Amino acid sequence: MTTSYNAWMRTGFDFWMLGAEAGTVMTMRLAKLAVGGADASVEAELMVSEKIGAMIELQSKMMTGALGTTPLSNTRGALKH
Repeated sequence: MTTSYNAWMRTGFDFWMLGAEAGTVMTMRLAKLAVGGADASVEAELMVSEKIGAMIELQSKMMTGALGTTPLSNTRGALKH
């Protein structure tokens, strides 16, 4: 029981760190978009293409079982993605 709890706590912390890092990246990207110009247009296109690619890859992994078969392994697989 303790091992399972520790694994979920570690996974929860990893998700928290991912959220903190994502917030930093979002701030930098939004600042670039706010400035405008050609760089902002390229950044916007890159953001959309990255999200679509990540969504397709994650869904295919989920459908084929590549993320794992337990809730914890599935959660960790999504986090590693």
